[in-house]
Amino acid sequence: MKLKLDENLPTSARARLEALGLDVDTVVDEGLGGRSDPDVWTAAQAAGRLLVTLDLDFSDTRRFAPGTHCGIVLIRLPDAEQRRAADFLHAWFSLPDALTWSRCFVVATPTKLRVLRPPPDDEPSGS
Repeated sequence: MKLKLDENLPTSARARLEALGLDVDTVVDEGLGGRSDPDVWTAAQAAGRLLVTLDLDFSDTRRFAPGTHCGIVLIRLPDAEQRRAADFLHAWFSLPDALTWSRCFVVATPTKLRVLRPPPDDEPSGS
């Protein structure tokens, strides 16, 4: 699985996710730090990467409907847990189900994961 970590996530998360066998790029390493959300989004999509972010600008599931993009993991952590973002990322992406999140919209909290999947392909007519 290919991920792009937004600039609002700790750089320490990259190595921890790579240790799980994931292909990880970061917005900062690509020189996109401080760039607009559309620029970050375009770069993630062009590279075929699931965007991992804390940015609520990516929270509209109507705009970012599952199946219309490479995937989004929107992280929602209370302020007191922000310092543990890399720990949570490691735990979430250690789950076997994480490998199925391509093209999905995932909302991740300390206690729950909500995975919105693309609609199933239409059944052939006459079935």
